[in-house]
Amino acid sequence: MPRTEIGREPPAVTLSVGAVDTGPRSNGGDARPADAAPKRTGGPTLGSTWMAVSGGPITDRLLEWPPDVFALTNAVLSRAEAFRYALSGSDWPPTRFPDWGRAVEEAARHWSAWAEDASDAMPALVAAEWSIVRERTDVPLEQLAAGRDDRGCEALLTLHAIADEACAGLGVAADTCDAEGCVYRARGRELLGRTGSLARIDTRFLRVLPKVRTPPTGRPAFSRYACVLGPGIDVRWHKMPARHRGMDLRSEYATLLLLPWPLRVRASDFHPVDGSVERLAKDPFGFFEFAPAEGLDLDLLDRVLVAAREEAGSVDVVLLPESAADVRELDDLETLLDAHGVIMLQAGVREPTGESGEFPNNWLHIGVNPGLEKGGPRPSEGRQPWFHLRQNKHHRWSLDETQVEQYHLGGALHPHVRWWEAMDVPRKAIQFVEVAEMVLVALVCEDLAQNDEIAQLIRSVGPTGVNVGLLDGPQLASRWAARYASVLADDPGSAVLTLTSFGMVERSRPEGREASRVIALWKDPTRGVREIPLEPGSQAVLLTVCMDRAPRFSADRRWPVDNSTSCYNTAVQQIRAATPGSGLTPSPLTASAKPALESEELTVLTAWAEGVSEASAYAPQRIDALLTQARSGAAWRGKLGLPEPSPQLSEALDSLAGLVGAAVAPAGAARFDALLTQAGEDRPGEGTPQRLARRVLLSMLEERATRQAT
Repeated sequence: MPRTEIGREPPAVTLSVGAVDTGPRSNGGDARPADAAPKRTGGPTLGSTWMAVSGGPITDRLLEWPPDVFALTNAVLSRAEAFRYALSGSDWPPTRFPDWGRAVEEAARHWSAWAEDASDAMPALVAAEWSIVRERTDVPLEQLAAGRDDRGCEALLTLHAIADEACAGLGVAADTCDAEGCVYRARGRELLGRTGSLARIDTRFLRVLPKVRTPPTGRPAFSRYACVLGPGIDVRWHKMPARHRGMDLRSEYATLLLLPWPLRVRASDFHPVDGSVERLAKDPFGFFEFAPAEGLDLDLLDRVLVAAREEAGSVDVVLLPESAADVRELDDLETLLDAHGVIMLQAGVREPTGESGEFPNNWLHIGVNPGLEKGGPRPSEGRQPWFHLRQNKHHRWSLDETQVEQYHLGGALHPHVRWWEAMDVPRKAIQFVEVAEMVLVALVCEDLAQNDEIAQLIRSVGPTGVNVGLLDGPQLASRWAARYASVLADDPGSAVLTLTSFGMVERSRPEGREASRVIALWKDPTRGVREIPLEPGSQAVLLTVCMDRAPRFSADRRWPVDNSTSCYNTAVQQIRAATPGSGLTPSPLTASAKPALESEELTVLTAWAEGVSEASAYAPQRIDALLTQARSGAAWRGKLGLPEPSPQLSEALDSLAGLVGAAVAPAGAARFDALLTQAGEDRPGEGTPQRLARRVLLSMLEERATRQAT
């Protein structure tokens, strides 16, 4: 995908800088003016550091897009270990500001507006601090690291904070008091959905991602809306507008059906790969495949769903652990879930070894119902294809002699051989899924335990929830999964759910330990850890979770704000299959059916629907201008290196504009309320693009109204 080439020197941006009183400042006896750049000596400089990190020079063109400046200041401050100066007590924040935090927020708002329309002057504070940084392009980084450039460090910290504030709302929607920058934020959300980064910089060098939560613990965080990650992990950000219709308390809840299947695992379900054992004389190893003889029992699942819906009214999400479903069962599984109104599926998937002998894949399948409504009516017509995402497993499972004995697999796998899972090891990639006000990420087994780039990525972004599919023993608070879940619950404050197969729990009987029935573990920063057993006679567990507000902190002395989301569990209910089943006859998916949009395109449509909801709430007169920027042919996409919308996405965006244009507010009524009414009216016979655009807009409007009420 073509990207804007930040490395090339463009024409300088003309800045209109107002008078800024920098005030007197100590130079430690140096005769130079307070704002003068220190002397050049050897070693890495600000410019060479940025070139190494981003592949491009420091130019005024970076100012066109605040996330680019955030990346620059974050990289320089991190390399120079200069964030520590914001913790220095009386020396920070700068005394020349009556209220530094307020000045930062005001500058960020004006910069966001300037980023979408540069006809006005650049905010004076941004221009002034940028000029200080530009003077120091050739100054050695050691000057900052050693504390010999107070003014340069002050400018970098201030620009970093302003750019961070200007990233608010580019990922997870944030509360705003006006619509300044609403077009800029919609563009940023499309850029994120298309490329997996908020910045224009080539993602082979770095990424700027939304920060969802800041740590509730004592670890200082110097940003609250964005974070910078290096290369090595392909990150994708998806926005799936699936929520309960309305703005009552139900919209703050979600019901999760935990299926700890297979309920029975035999030793014969573990197969050594023929001819794979090597080094018999010393340190022998081989490869195994997990291939249960029995597939998913869809009749049992139908009766479990009946019982779960009788208990809670609806089931929003169905979760299955690692390797619980064969890839060939996914279509029938989604067909059944569609008939019961389930909105989302996360299932561990296995596939058979190919005829060529290549190792299979192991991944978590994430499916989202195109109805995009929790607890909505069950489909009365032929079902539409679901939106699909895939989260790969990145680390093989290794069974040593201790584990072979623990799971009593010696009859299938020789205990003196180290057995490695026969699976392909793909390049690292992470899928973040934004659903309503939550940001979720899924991991497979060992990905939770590895202290690698993925762990650093999750700590930096701070997703609301982390769901982990396992093929493991009981999920006790004393075992390894709980320890790693506790790390993420403490910092960054995510809610972590681990789920394993009951069949594996039963097989895990280490000598000297009692049998356990704990199939899942929940850990959140509010209520701590909770072991979730599967009681005798039950086939599933229904978990109800609730969302609440959480604060964002920043160690650079900005005031905390309560606009993040936390997640905690409110109920755990054992589910025993009903008798009889539902009697439903699910509509199968026709072979020619295609999704209305690809998942990336749905994210783009949702990005602009979020922009409409923001503009209609705070500046209705700007809606038409925003929708003009959403449509094909808008020049800004070429400037950001983005492709034009596909024909199907263009049709959906046009449908969104048509829907907005048809919403006429009566005299004295708010445009937001008129849109809410228009989007909430079901229209028999409407086309797929129109229906999808309407449901996406309704979700964004109701989500914003719910946040405002809270």
